Formats: sequence, C-alpha cells, structure tokens
Amino acid sequence: MGAIDMLAAIGDPMRREIFERLTEGPIAVGELAKTLPISRPAVSQHLAVLKQAGLVFERQQATRRLYQVDPQGFAELRAYLDVFWDQSLASFRASFPDADIHMGDADERT
Repeated sequence: MGAIDMLAAIGDPMRREIFERLTEGPIAVGELAKTLPISRPAVSQHLAVLKQAGLVFERQQATRRLYQVDPQGFAELRAYLDVFWDQSLASFRASFPDADIHMGDADERT
C-alpha cells in the first residue's frame, strides 16, 4: 500500500477520527469503541482498513490487542506530502525571491 491508499483510508471521517485518536497512543478496540458513536465491530472494520493501508498495526498485550499508529507508514505518508510542500515552497520562492520566509522544518530540508 502506498500514500494514495493511506489518504483514501483517512478520507473517511470516522477512520480519520480513529487515526487521530491513535496518535495519542496505543488503544484496544473496546476502549476505542466506548468513545465513538459506532459499534465495536464497526470500529474493527475501520481499523482493518487503516491497517491494510499501512497506517496502523496491532500487537498483543496479555488478552488485549492494542492498535497504534505505524511510524513507518506515517513517515511514508509524510514524505509523500512533503514533496508537494517542497514544490510549493520552491514555487513561492521563485515568484517572490525577495520575500523573507521562514517555514520551519521545510527550510531545513531545502
């Protein structure tokens, strides 16, 4: 799976909500379902899509399966988006060569 699949996966509002909650740390399906307006099976289906896209993974901890953000998948998505950011920044600099711009991490990459 690639970045396009990842973007499609988080294009669904509920999957995006689940993904955002997973950025706060690992969580079991049951705990996650308690905080969402959907059933536990529905949460599991959304997690399966996020897992298939490469954005999350699961691991066993005692009797529970915890889901968490996959750092490698997230890095792949970020690298994909960074290409657009770098292109946009270069275009801006070409259009406004005298502009004094500071774009945080992007300045360090260019």
